Amino acid sequence: MAAAIQPTEHVASYYAATANEQTDYPILRGSVSADICIVGAGFTGVATALNLAERGYSVAVVEANRVGWGASGRNGGQLIAGGLGESKFAARYGDGIADMLWEMHWRGNDIICDRVKKHAIDCDLKFGYIEVALRQRHIDDFHEQCEAFERNDFPYEYRLVPRDELPDIVGTSAYIGGLINMRNGHLHPLNLCIGEAQAAESLGVKFFEQSPVTRIEHGPRPRVVTVTGHVEAGTVVLAGNAYHALERKHLSGLTFPAGSYIIATEPLGPAVTQRINPQDLAVCDMNEVVDYYRMSADGRLLFGGRCNYSGRDPSSIRKTLMPRMIKIYPELANARIEYEWGGKIGIVVNRIPLLGRINDNVYYSQGYSGHGVNGTHIAAEIIADAIGGTLERFDLFAKINRFRVPLGQWFGNQMVALGMIYYRLRDLM
Repeated sequence: MAAAIQPTEHVASYYAATANEQTDYPILRGSVSADICIVGAGFTGVATALNLAERGYSVAVVEANRVGWGASGRNGGQLIAGGLGESKFAARYGDGIADMLWEMHWRGNDIICDRVKKHAIDCDLKFGYIEVALRQRHIDDFHEQCEAFERNDFPYEYRLVPRDELPDIVGTSAYIGGLINMRNGHLHPLNLCIGEAQAAESLGVKFFEQSPVTRIEHGPRPRVVTVTGHVEAGTVVLAGNAYHALERKHLSGLTFPAGSYIIATEPLGPAVTQRINPQDLAVCDMNEVVDYYRMSADGRLLFGGRCNYSGRDPSSIRKTLMPRMIKIYPELANARIEYEWGGKIGIVVNRIPLLGRINDNVYYSQGYSGHGVNGTHIAAEIIADAIGGTLERFDLFAKINRFRVPLGQWFGNQMVALGMIYYRLRDLM
């Protein structure tokens, strides 16, 4: 059983301040019946609900706070393919699934693009992304990516960028090379999540907000219980990621919360924007502990990174991130920071999202390790397929042996933190 928590509103992020609208779904009261009950209304829960509603299921979604309240509504807004641990799948299952892995790598981008068009979701979707290199091994990785693009007849524009061209593209000489990919991009994540929820609602999905789930009562028709009501359903999907505390017997020690943080400048004006990011690309470096940034639709620099595995937020997000931003863009030293926020992302030790099920009718999906915009939408489709009886992709994940860190979450977080110190030192070498 999870202790009841006090529902809260969105953090004071740039995204919350510029959301198209504030959701206000009812609190769950009394008894509700559905084919499927989903716990959590972030990207995983909302995208799964939409997938299932499109297939004719009746769906109820129960959210502790608001739609998109967690990482789904406060992340960097970078739409980047992959992040599913594809190389580990290839090592385990061999070349026979190479085509499936390549398709899954890009599937989240395809789903989001199709959804935005189909449902006219206003979320500032823009394609264009550059990875930037700080070490020669990063350049080597770019060449491997280009070989994969060529081998798979990648239909979108991509190109290697030499060092001397980078200042004209990203407005800084901080990097030694880059790789532009025009299928990745960036968006307003909270508006995407709310837009998908509205699309799901139009298909009959019932949303309940401000309704923390206290326990799951297992059985042929599991019951999802809150303080003021319950949902009885044939199948339950747990989609809470870093913030959920349900089913600890099965899930504790597998996923760990890590803090990630973002600052947003004041609108910088056309002259500065043209100088630092004339192509309006999302930017991400290749370090293990990454810096990532992009321009918002209204001309702000959104700059994020600096994951924290200690469980404690920094005393000042602004003071933590500004030195990183100014190192890349010294001219922004006097730019006003108008928003600063953070939140938790779910980290899995082997970086493969955690998909599985309990007692055959309670599914779970979590642990996207910082690649959630893309990964959640792939996972949602995989879970919807599995509920419908198609298990091929689901079983790839469910059969992976998972490392469970003993002695509880605190000890697990410290182990992950030690691992990230190693990677941080590796970044600096």
